[in-house]
Amino acid sequence: MDLTFATICEIAEAVKTKKISAKEVVVHFQKRIESLDGKLNAFTSRNENAVKDAEMLDARIARGEDVGALAGVPFGIKEMFCTKGQKTTAGSKILENFVPPYDATAVARLKNAGVVVLGKLNQDEFAMGSSNETSFHGAVRNPWDLDRVPGGSSGGSAAAQSARLVVGTLGTDTGGSIRQPASFCGIVGVKPTYGRVSRYGMVAYASSLDQAGPMVSSVKDAALTLEVISGFDPQDGTTSRKQVPQWSQNLNSNMKGLKVGLVKEYLTAEGLDSDVQKTVENAVNELKKMGAEIVEVSVPLTEYAVPVYYLVAASEASSNLSRYDGVKYGFRAEFKNLSAVDLAEFYSQTRGQGFGAEVKRRIMLGTYCLSSGYYDAYYTKAGQVRRLIMEEYLAAFRQCDVILSPVTTAPAFKIGERISDPLTMYLNDIFTTSTNLAGLPGMSVPFGMSKDGLPIGVQLTAAHFEEQKMLNVASALESVSTVKGKHPHVV
Repeated sequence: MDLTFATICEIAEAVKTKKISAKEVVVHFQKRIESLDGKLNAFTSRNENAVKDAEMLDARIARGEDVGALAGVPFGIKEMFCTKGQKTTAGSKILENFVPPYDATAVARLKNAGVVVLGKLNQDEFAMGSSNETSFHGAVRNPWDLDRVPGGSSGGSAAAQSARLVVGTLGTDTGGSIRQPASFCGIVGVKPTYGRVSRYGMVAYASSLDQAGPMVSSVKDAALTLEVISGFDPQDGTTSRKQVPQWSQNLNSNMKGLKVGLVKEYLTAEGLDSDVQKTVENAVNELKKMGAEIVEVSVPLTEYAVPVYYLVAASEASSNLSRYDGVKYGFRAEFKNLSAVDLAEFYSQTRGQGFGAEVKRRIMLGTYCLSSGYYDAYYTKAGQVRRLIMEEYLAAFRQCDVILSPVTTAPAFKIGERISDPLTMYLNDIFTTSTNLAGLPGMSVPFGMSKDGLPIGVQLTAAHFEEQKMLNVASALESVSTVKGKHPHVV
């Protein structure tokens, strides 16, 4: 077995049957991190106890214990998740020394399933960004081309997975932060239905939009990881009590009779790159060959998805990030005489120095939207349009099983190319934000290559709690993907 490119399922099976030890697997990937991460900047910290954790797992297997479905699989965890005893900075200076006393539910469930955490992964500050250039820890580089971004905000997760520094990663998606970097880096990324996965222990950005999900190298690995982290959690009142299906056992690539919807508004979107358009067309043609029926659907309000998303997300961020005040924990500005400083100045200095430019931009936008006299005109109105967008999607899913679309308007762009132009950066999210606004499951599956040799994913979206349909189509597309078998130059 080639450990570097082995799947989650293959490694877990080999560890459980003692064909290889969890320690050997962990050491193999630790060496890869040491030799390659200097070029990528994907890791922000490493788990010093990883080898010890693997040895304990091996001892349990030797005693005949069931150690879980992901036995011995090395994972990297996005900085957005609390990890007991290990720094969780959310990519921000304001949390530079925060060490949580507990694990996020998604992390705890991975560990209970036998995962060995190798470390924390870089991200845009507080998940606010589409390029992983806003991180306090510096920009992450795309393993396919080191001059390009890996996408954001889960760029560290995407880069580490693509370069195979780990076997699996965990990311978060508020407006496309799993799917867009997955597309840019040629991996599989899944944002489940809102409520499938607990948000407990996830640093909050926009609570009505945030979701956790797997960023891995195959559709089956994504399905299995999602099974492990999904399910009701009493610590998160928004989690669903719906039973978690065995998605990985029920993958079905038979597309005969399946209805695949194409959103007509997406196909004529402004600024759509020709390579991206061709990739989507090729995916449609392959599904037709497999017996799927292609139907055109319409979601007219998608043209308002980006402004609605940024109004809702920024407003919720303004509320959520007010807890970072320098009083209870986190970064605090230094003052010569603290007792002589009034509270407004204390907050101003601490937040001014602790938050980066993009975070401050969104806090100001959100605070304005929530202010007296503007609340109804902006936040309330955005909430009403959000509801209408969801209803349009529900109507579309009465005509089809899944929706196929681009993930982004273009493949990975150059580092520094868009960071000084927020509007251009925000428009990058045109195809992904609707999914979060409507609480739908969505995913990116690698399918095509650009003229410059960069991977391009296609996006699949399904109705609420219909992850199986989405994963089935992804499995079918994966079998004929031109990205299959290709690896980034860094590897």
